[in-house]
Amino acid sequence: MMKRTTAILLWAALFVAALPCFPQSTTSRQQEIASHARQAQEDLKANKLDLAAAEFAAIVALDPKNVDALGNLGVLLFFQGKYPQATPQLRAALKLRPELWKIQALLGVAEKRTGDLKGARGDLEKAFPQVKEEKIRLEAGMELIDLYSQSGDLSKAAATVGVLGEMEPTNEAILYSAYRIYSQLTDEAILSLMLVAPNSAHMHELMAHELAEHGHAEEAIENFRVALKIDPQLPGLHYELAEMLNASSEGRVEAESEYKKALALNPYDEASECRLGDIAAQKDDLKEAYARYARAVQLRPDDAQASLGLAKVLMSMGQLEKAQQLLERAIQLDPTSAVAHFRMSTLYRRAGRAADAQREFEQYQKYRGMKEKLRSLYHTMRVEPSKEEPDETESRYK
Repeated sequence: MMKRTTAILLWAALFVAALPCFPQSTTSRQQEIASHARQAQEDLKANKLDLAAAEFAAIVALDPKNVDALGNLGVLLFFQGKYPQATPQLRAALKLRPELWKIQALLGVAEKRTGDLKGARGDLEKAFPQVKEEKIRLEAGMELIDLYSQSGDLSKAAATVGVLGEMEPTNEAILYSAYRIYSQLTDEAILSLMLVAPNSAHMHELMAHELAEHGHAEEAIENFRVALKIDPQLPGLHYELAEMLNASSEGRVEAESEYKKALALNPYDEASECRLGDIAAQKDDLKEAYARYARAVQLRPDDAQASLGLAKVLMSMGQLEKAQQLLERAIQLDPTSAVAHFRMSTLYRRAGRAADAQREFEQYQKYRGMKEKLRSLYHTMRVEPSKEEPDETESRYK
């Protein structure tokens, strides 16, 4: 109740402060309005919301064009859940002062909750880009997302949830809305592609992704192969097949060939270059691994995995100072990389910096534990996660 009352007081303060205090020499009508305004302020301070609403209603009866009283009355009724009564007050205030974006946002929410979906959408679409206060913007945005979803305007819903996600990236309601909308968009895209091009390379590529996501690796690989037969030049397809093969111990030789084919089609394919560096490192071919990782870093300096791979090779070659710079860069790019923290811990231990080594090892344990929990959750959901970083404790390059 305290939070709700605070919200009402904050809203009401926007308008009560603007109510005029007329001198004693003014007409009795003006004096009466001023008296009701003062009493409304006292009632708000005492948390007597019904009484405050009655005072604002009295002002509106005396002066039907009093924007501040209309706005305050509408706000009080809104936060009391009296949406049918709040709507005409908010609408009247907005008509007199169209730039009251917060009032328009509340009006849109009230309209939606009373079944006026067309009016709600119009008001929320106008108010949402203009409202600056995060709580109001969040409530308006969530209602707008629901309206878009109901009408099938998923692209607009996705754009709105994207804006809210930037505001509050850890808000679980926003995250769930994003999941729901993107899932609907995925289903819609699958159905459309099935209708438009059921036998195309893209259709088999899509099927491969869906199969892989649900843990059906062999079937996914087969669909990637079919897609390649249909269109061997399809961008990214060789890399995607290589990723699936690389996840299987039996397909790693073929994976290397597919990564090379991907690079032949696109010499700037940094991801394939980095994977070939991984393969060379596994073969103890440090010269090849160094060349691959170095080029990957050159192509994409912002790829933490490329910096991590090159640092690993440099550590094996005894070039610890250069390795440290790359590890620092990798951690800066991805602070949650358990492997980067482990390697930094190893490097510090070699340098005799015990405290720093311990700190980095604790970070490694923290993020490794988090990823283990995520892996367990994926398993529970029967969803195959994307290719994980190798556990550094199992690596030959410590």
